[in-house]
Formats: sequence, structure tokens, C-alpha cells
Amino acid sequence: MCMTDPIADMLTRIRNAQAAEKKEVKIPSSKLKKAILKILKDEGYIESYQEIVSDGKLSVDICLKYFNGGPVISSLTRISKPGLRRYSSRNNLPKVMHGLGIAIVSTSKGVMTERSARAGGVGGELLCIVA
Repeated sequence: MCMTDPIADMLTRIRNAQAAEKKEVKIPSSKLKKAILKILKDEGYIESYQEIVSDGKLSVDICLKYFNGGPVISSLTRISKPGLRRYSSRNNLPKVMHGLGIAIVSTSKGVMTERSARAGGVGGELLCIVA
């Protein structure tokens, strides 16, 4: 199966699993997805994730996080898409919900939050916004 946007697929799987109140969701593995998941874990949006081998293929098992019966992630939006890439300089990086959410940015120094990119003085491709 050919997938044109694996990052959007990952975000959609997380959104759908949270809407169905699942505890875990399994996605195909990649370095970029693991980097995004590391940020989500460090920022407290997911419980944990681990790479597993199932059917001879690498996949990632994500444990979702809930608070007071609702999902911690209220909004998960893909910004830069394969058909329309969105880049931002360090001065134009968005502040999500006045600092309550995060934007995940792919920079020359790796994948990081917009706060880290701003502090590091780098811009990059806006991958997604999490709130």
C-alpha cells in the first residue's frame, strides 16, 4: 500500500484512537515518527511508546494519555503537507494557544518544538501543531 503522507496517517491514527478511547495504538515505524513521538512524550501528551516487531515489520506501539476521562491531546493538526510544504523562519514560528500547545518543527538540527527552535535560532518545516 502506498502512503503519500505517513505523518498525517500517524496523527489521524492517534486522533481516531483517542476518539474511541483506546489505550494503545499501533503505527508503522520510521525515524521521523519516532522523533515526533519522543517530543509528544517529553511534553506530556502521550504516556509512552515502544518499537516492536510484528509480522516481520517494525512498528511503534503508542500508549495514549487521558486526564479526567478525556484525552490530553485536544487538537492534533498537520501543517506542512506533501502538496504544500510550510516553512517558517525562527522569527515567524507560531505560538500555539499562547504557549499552551506546541508546534513540532523539522530543522537542520533535528525535530524539535517551536520553543526549542526559537531558542536555538533556527527555523524549519512546520510539521504539526499539538494542543
